[in-house]
Amino acid sequence: MIGISKLYCGTVEPSDALRYGRRSSDLPSHLLQFVHCYARAVDRTHEKELAHEQGLAVIDDLDAFGVPVILFSGGEPLMRPDLVELAKHAVSKGMRAVISTNGTLITPKKAKELKNIGLSYVGVSLDGMEAVNDRFRGKKGAFQDALAGIRNCQEAGLKVGLRFTINRMNVSEIPHIFDLLEEYDIPRVCFYHLVYAGRGSDLVEQDLDHGETRKVVDLIIDRTRDLHDRGIPKEVLTVDNHADGPYLYLRMKREKNPRAEEVLRLLNMNEGNNSGRGFGCISWDGSVHADQFWRYDSFGNVLERPFGEIWSDLTNPLMAKLKDKKKYVKGRCAKCKWLDICAGNFRVRAEAVTGDVWAADPACYLTDEEIL
Repeated sequence: MIGISKLYCGTVEPSDALRYGRRSSDLPSHLLQFVHCYARAVDRTHEKELAHEQGLAVIDDLDAFGVPVILFSGGEPLMRPDLVELAKHAVSKGMRAVISTNGTLITPKKAKELKNIGLSYVGVSLDGMEAVNDRFRGKKGAFQDALAGIRNCQEAGLKVGLRFTINRMNVSEIPHIFDLLEEYDIPRVCFYHLVYAGRGSDLVEQDLDHGETRKVVDLIIDRTRDLHDRGIPKEVLTVDNHADGPYLYLRMKREKNPRAEEVLRLLNMNEGNNSGRGFGCISWDGSVHADQFWRYDSFGNVLERPFGEIWSDLTNPLMAKLKDKKKYVKGRCAKCKWLDICAGNFRVRAEAVTGDVWAADPACYLTDEEIL
């Protein structure tokens, strides 16, 4: 994640300690900072889905391994009947528990339950305003239901924000998302770059080209600064393309921003992409993956071995290389002067396009002149 508001506007935000404080802590640099736990997006259970007691045991294992944050996602995590109990257990262990949801199932009662257990944050995914969002979701009324869920969180005193994945079909919605932040007094938004996974992924053609991506990042920076200058600060982040960090720094240098070198220091502390190292994914059936996009390649299953043991097992060649992947990246990534900041970006995206997990990330939009 690249904190646009933090870096460009100098705001102080709740997630700063996790994003920029890693080196000042006692945690080894390879230790997980964030775990995604997924539920199936169906209205029925599956015989291989983790049972309640198994879910509790996984949380205990994550706690023993020192994981500070767990994100419950999906599919739709609130379709799992014991989601509140699992999150409560994580909080009781001292972990920060958050959920990613479409927001449509957050009734006033559910919002209060989530608040009462100490849930830290609810991220509500939108794909645009009403017409676009409902078309993406395939359900009329999904947008209004999501807004109702957001209001229910706000009324319960539960921090809520937006999640938006950028692609060709909704990029024009970004200004409206900023308007929504202001109109509904929503404190946070994460703009996700598209990640395509698996060979022959059909998502590649839905991604923006490099020039379009640069314009979008500039738009996000500009709108963030506009809110800040008008006394309406919001936490704005971009996610899943670590080229955003150097791009922001270079823009600040061109603007002769006096904070540019401080931003460079913070970007170095952030360490770039941490798939297979600083964050990971446990799927609905207990499979462990390098990140939430790499679920076609598993390192093991928590029903067979403890998570900490799986995550620390360097006999798996991919896991071993991901722990120090800057040594193995190729092409533009290998000679890029921003490698320590970006860490090679998304390996899963490189594999999807080239078939080589160590090739340059095709979504890097920095020019040759900017990286050499």
